[in-house]
Amino acid sequence: MNNRINNKLKEDEKLLSIYFTAGYPALNDTVQIIQDLEKNGVDMIEIGLPFSDPLADGPTIQESSTAALKNGMTTEILFDQLKDIRKSVSIPLIVMGYFNPLLQYGVEAFCKKCEEIGIDGIIMPDLPLDVYQSEYEAIFKKYGLRNIFLITPQTSDERIRQIDKASDGFIYMVSSASVTGSKSGFGQEQEIYFERIFKMNLKTPQIIGFGIKDAETFQQATKTTNGAIIGSAFIKHITAKGVDAIPEFIKQIR
Repeated sequence: MNNRINNKLKEDEKLLSIYFTAGYPALNDTVQIIQDLEKNGVDMIEIGLPFSDPLADGPTIQESSTAALKNGMTTEILFDQLKDIRKSVSIPLIVMGYFNPLLQYGVEAFCKKCEEIGIDGIIMPDLPLDVYQSEYEAIFKKYGLRNIFLITPQTSDERIRQIDKASDGFIYMVSSASVTGSKSGFGQEQEIYFERIFKMNLKTPQIIGFGIKDAETFQQATKTTNGAIIGSAFIKHITAKGVDAIPEFIKQIR
C-alpha cells in the first residue's frame, strides 16, 4: 500500500523535512507551524511528541520538550489538535517520539488514531527492530503506517541490511553518533559514512538528520541521499524569532 511518504520520495528532488516539538513555543502553535511549513515549501514534517526522558535529543529539543510538557501537551491533546489537519495540509506527516507514551496510549489505539488523522509514519528511536517485527509490525501495517528506523555511523553493514529489508518508507540516517543539534558542518568522518551508505545500494531511500542547519549543510547532506531533516536549528529559530518567522528560516535553507 502506497502512502504520502512513498509518493513524496518518488519526486525527483532533494527533500527538506522539518522536525518541531508539538506544543512549543505555545501549546496551540502546532497546527499553524505545520500549515506555515507546507506553505513555505517544506516537503515533509516530523511532529515531535514531547517526552520527559528523551535519550537521543540534544539540549535544544530537550528544552522544547520540557516546555511543551509544561504547556500541557499530551498525546490526547496532540491528536485533538491534528484532527482536521488533512483539510488544509497534504504533505507527509510523521510522529516522532519514544515508545513509552505510545505504549501508555495503547499501541493499536495510537496507530488507529494516526490513520484516522492522516499520519503517514512513526519514528521511535527506542523501539528495537526485532521487537517491532515480532510484536508490532502487523499493527503498523494494518493502519498503513511506515515505521522509520534510524542508523548511525556505528551501525554494522549487516544491521543496515536488516533495516533496509524491514523498511517500507525511508531510513533515517543519523549523521553522527552524538545527540541532535551538537555539530557544525560535516567532517571527514561523516563524509566517509555518507559514502559508505551510498555504496551499499540500499533499496530504501535515505534521509539524513542531525547537524543540518543551513544551505551548506543541507547541500552536503543531500549529495548522496534523498533529503535532510532539520530539527534543532529550526527550534532555535522559532524560539528566538517566533512562529511568524518560519518563511525566513526556510528561505535560508534553499
